[in-house]
Amino acid sequence: MAILKLAPSFKDYIWGGRRLIEEYHKPYEGDILAESWEVSCHPDGPSFVTNGAYAGKTLQEYIDLAGREVLGTNCRRFDEFPVLIKFIDAKDNLSIQVHPDNAYALKYEHQYGKTEMWYVVDCEEGAYLYYGFNREVSKEEFAERIKNNTLLEVLNPVKVKKGDVLFIESGTIHAIGKNILIAEIQQNSNVTYRVYDYGRIGKDGKPRELHVEKALEVTRREPVRPRENCAPHVAACDYFVVDKLSAENEKLTGFVGKESFKSILVMEGEGEIVNGDEKMSFKKGDSLFLPADSGAYEISGTFEALATSEGAKKDPLRIGIDMGGTSIKIGVVNEKNEIIARTVLETRLDIAPEELIANMGKVTRKLLEDSNIPLDQCVGVGIGSPGTIDDENGVVIYSNNYAWENVPLRAELKKYLPLPIYINNDANCAMLGETAAGAAAGRKNVVFLTLGTGVGGGFLIDGKLFNGGLLGGTEFGHTVVQVGGVRCTCGREGCLESYASATGLIRMAREQMEKRPDSLLWKLCDGDKSKVNAELAFKASDEKDEAGILAVKEYMKYLAAGIANAINMFRPEVVVLGGGISNRGEKLAEKLNEMVKDECFGHTFVKPAKVVIATLKNDAGIIGAAALC
Repeated sequence: MAILKLAPSFKDYIWGGRRLIEEYHKPYEGDILAESWEVSCHPDGPSFVTNGAYAGKTLQEYIDLAGREVLGTNCRRFDEFPVLIKFIDAKDNLSIQVHPDNAYALKYEHQYGKTEMWYVVDCEEGAYLYYGFNREVSKEEFAERIKNNTLLEVLNPVKVKKGDVLFIESGTIHAIGKNILIAEIQQNSNVTYRVYDYGRIGKDGKPRELHVEKALEVTRREPVRPRENCAPHVAACDYFVVDKLSAENEKLTGFVGKESFKSILVMEGEGEIVNGDEKMSFKKGDSLFLPADSGAYEISGTFEALATSEGAKKDPLRIGIDMGGTSIKIGVVNEKNEIIARTVLETRLDIAPEELIANMGKVTRKLLEDSNIPLDQCVGVGIGSPGTIDDENGVVIYSNNYAWENVPLRAELKKYLPLPIYINNDANCAMLGETAAGAAAGRKNVVFLTLGTGVGGGFLIDGKLFNGGLLGGTEFGHTVVQVGGVRCTCGREGCLESYASATGLIRMAREQMEKRPDSLLWKLCDGDKSKVNAELAFKASDEKDEAGILAVKEYMKYLAAGIANAINMFRPEVVVLGGGISNRGEKLAEKLNEMVKDECFGHTFVKPAKVVIATLKNDAGIIGAAALC
């Protein structure tokens, strides 16, 4: 991992000064430099890598090339790079303004809202800024004061000095005052609603635009409430954690783990940073970026800096979507893998994929609203879809259940749910559900088989979902257990699916019925073979009907062979059975454990994996899909 030194983009807003040019030696040729965007992936002003293999690339290009792992696991919940870090030189007063929260900004501006913090790097004596209202005001009074230019009378002026820190939550009216130099750490957003601008004229010769109507909708019209002490941090919230680094001819040590990157913004002084075999000198105004998992580092010198990283989300929620043939089950899952809110959507196959996906998004948003769950409390959306899935690109390559081909599920759903979206096969998701909170909880090596119309399979190997090297993951149901046997729907002969599925058991039962006109099965199906199902086959067997006994015996032989093959191949701790056949319960598991034992390699020396029945039933898909996040 390399230490990156970043170069900023510049903004020449009319209220800016020259300190960033003259004192911080920013390479800018204009007369006024208001802001330098030191760490930014925002399209309005990206920062650039200046050293190493990625020199000349934007920070976003570096992330795309190196992989999102450089941001850390705590950043998986963000669809974009989460922060924007600036120096702000206010020679004159900034406009009175407010930033929207995520919900409003995503709906109307198609980007995130903006919560930020200010660190006062320097200021003139007596400098002040505006921070919230000095009393509660009504929406009508707020609008009237904007109209008659008396808004400043109800704002809260705060005198500041070097080293002060202010946290500005979205919805807080505020403004930086003149002669203040600020280091700002904020959400990755550029949405600002101005409500008062001192009557200034813009570069185009016209009064600068105000955004009164939007500001009226998003502003908190009350004094700022004190925040909880976030010591030892300078600031900490859902979007960033900021620490101050200060040294005087001394050495500081730190560690960058897998959880988050670390950005270091140097406000004063100079020094050297060492990470592994790499050394880099720095000076006042420099911006350094250490990728996640960089490990231990040392900083020496005399300096003051702000270190920004991403903390873990407090009380995170995940959305799980289980796409079934007749219904789409949607749930919100907490850290304990409990479904705290749920709804169901009809699977409409008579409409275009885009319309069905839009319905999924709208119904999910309504579920969140009805349950009073903010969208930004959710760290991601997981989807279990039938068919062949390109999980990297979020595309359903093919689903015979839905008659979908190359449907961009992630891209379409993101129009309604602007969160990280993860997609995998529905059988894999059911397995993840049982591993997270069901029959295989706490196990790291699991075989999961769904025994329904077909035979699906999911495999957990060393705690990780096995997807294989090709699209589509595993298709264990299409391994052959009878060479030259019954032709499968996939075109092969003798697949496990043709013998160990409910469909296979039904075929076997009908074949035995044909040979035995007096079979109980004829009575159970009212003389109509088309009504025979797996449940009736087991019932006939339980009641000692010869046709039922023979059909179930043949079925169990092939199912046991398939399970033994899986155990010999993957050596799991447990084999979990789900799907309609698993409703047979412990009778099924006990018999299979008896049959499978002698077929497992080395069973006389090592106890083979136990066959168990899935416990989550219809919740497995939701919980497992959520576990993708």
